[in-house]
Amino acid sequence: MSASINLISEYRCFKGTVGFCSHQSATCNSEMKFAVYQPPQAKLQPVPVLYFLSGLTCTEENFTTKAGAQRFAAEYGLMLVAPDTSPRNTGIAGENDDWDFGSGASFYVDATEEPWNQHYQMYSYIVQELPALIAEHFPVKSDKQGIFGHSMGGHGALVCALRNSEIFKSVSALAPIAAPMRCPWGQKAFTNYLGTNENTWRNYDASELVKAAKYNRPILIDQGSADKFLAEQLLPEIFEQACKDVNQPLTLRFHEGYDHSYYFISTFMEDHIRHHAAALCD
Repeated sequence: MSASINLISEYRCFKGTVGFCSHQSATCNSEMKFAVYQPPQAKLQPVPVLYFLSGLTCTEENFTTKAGAQRFAAEYGLMLVAPDTSPRNTGIAGENDDWDFGSGASFYVDATEEPWNQHYQMYSYIVQELPALIAEHFPVKSDKQGIFGHSMGGHGALVCALRNSEIFKSVSALAPIAAPMRCPWGQKAFTNYLGTNENTWRNYDASELVKAAKYNRPILIDQGSADKFLAEQLLPEIFEQACKDVNQPLTLRFHEGYDHSYYFISTFMEDHIRHHAAALCD
């Protein structure tokens, strides 16, 4: 069954186009939005596609306007897709009360708890519905898909890739929430979305998943040493140790003086695009 999309606006960018789109999501039972950059190569032939998952409070616009990724995506011939970080305006009481939970804070899980389970099915949206929609409407190579993200989105990217290595052939993250079961952000979100049984949380914790995932493709993580969330919320050292325990290839780089912002993200964006291009481009 064909799914329609609504093109809200479109802009010329590095000889390609940036488009902002909306569609009615069956998975999330709400309108969802995403941004898509089509590189100039896409005018001639299908191209690999790279998904970026943004962090807390963000929409589809933050990465698209601040990361400077289009220049490098045009160089390497990658399509970029940046979805919104959660359903919006669902009518759920309290969905806009907290900046780190609800709107803009899906944590890319499939919620099981009422009332969030009626709309917050972001894991399935990212893994299934959105790639199918992109493949239907844009010239992409569906067998050449990668995923990356920042903070909460870095967590989401790692989880989606580790659980779906047949779908996502490359993965990287910038300042990801690397062990959400052990940090306040993750504990709050998981309790409310998934309930109190911590065994179900393990399905959405990269530091737990990597122990049995057998992803076996290189993972790149960049982290600023001046990130104010590093010690309490991000915990990359836990993920690093988990990777060492199972011989999962990981490059974890710390960068002195960099914080959690898009100034940090844009600085290392070329490295991440190149990382994915090496895996996705012929």
